[in-house]
Amino acid sequence: MSEYNILVTGGAGYIGSHVVQQLRSKGRNVVILDNLSTGFRQAAQDTDLVIGDTGDKALVSQLLKDHNVGAVMHFAAHTIVPESVSDPLKYYGNNTCCTRNLLECCSAHGVKHFIFSSTAAVYGIPATGVAREDTPLNPINPYGSSKLMSEWMLRDLSAATDLAHVVLRYFNVAGSDPKGRIGQSTRKATLLTKVACEAALGIRDQVAIFGSDYATPDGTGVRDYIHVEDLANAHLMALDYLEQGGASNTFNCGYGHGYSVREVLDMVARVNGAPLNIKELPRRAGDPPTLIADAERIRTTLGWRPQYDDLEQIVASALHWERKLMQNDFRNQ
Repeated sequence: MSEYNILVTGGAGYIGSHVVQQLRSKGRNVVILDNLSTGFRQAAQDTDLVIGDTGDKALVSQLLKDHNVGAVMHFAAHTIVPESVSDPLKYYGNNTCCTRNLLECCSAHGVKHFIFSSTAAVYGIPATGVAREDTPLNPINPYGSSKLMSEWMLRDLSAATDLAHVVLRYFNVAGSDPKGRIGQSTRKATLLTKVACEAALGIRDQVAIFGSDYATPDGTGVRDYIHVEDLANAHLMALDYLEQGGASNTFNCGYGHGYSVREVLDMVARVNGAPLNIKELPRRAGDPPTLIADAERIRTTLGWRPQYDDLEQIVASALHWERKLMQNDFRNQ
């Protein structure tokens, strides 16, 4: 199956770059499409990089043709929940409309396999705090809605054509490449582990806990944190599944257990060897007390087995990357 190219949109970003790195290590042919609005040239390493937007149908069509693309992994998206609330059309424009244009191009050029980067935000606030793939879908912000609309488009296109797809619903992604080659480089990031690591190293003055009165063991929100390397591997296994004739499917990407905000902050402080400056603030609207994946389907269907299911390992890899950025911040070059 290595004769065709795999197009990775957003492949110069955090998660996409880790997937590209794993694909290349397996000898796969990859081309990246990224507008570099949040991605970085250096994260693409030596992979072919085309700078542009997924909504540019002429560019995408030419790229699919010139590079003999047979599979697409689609990461390019805006992902900041509060921003989606204040500027919803930005999210529907990029996450939904541009995905629609990409899918049109894929259909016209006979792309057979499509893997979509989705989110646990499509579930909203599950009643039990644990989400299965068949849990009712009830997003509570435009970010989640924009992703769910893309899931629906994929579902309907696959029903009408021979395009087969996998939707991967991410829970809380964390950590970086253990070898320190790439990592989470987004400026003003909102992911807890990165924010905490920046605070630990003095890049930020403090880290906030939003809500300490939830009905959880220590009063702070509980989330399912998945190492980016395990998440990247899920994408490779999803592609293998489709190439072997697997039917279109949806999989949660999480470990099936959670850590509280306070547990994550305690681990960052312990690994770094110094206390954090923590500020406790009121709850944020729409934050569920607990959000954990039921990930049995991906384990059973794909045979996915995580290799980095350890909070200390996740934090250590994130801290290592932040220290490397402090020494040589390519974002300023």
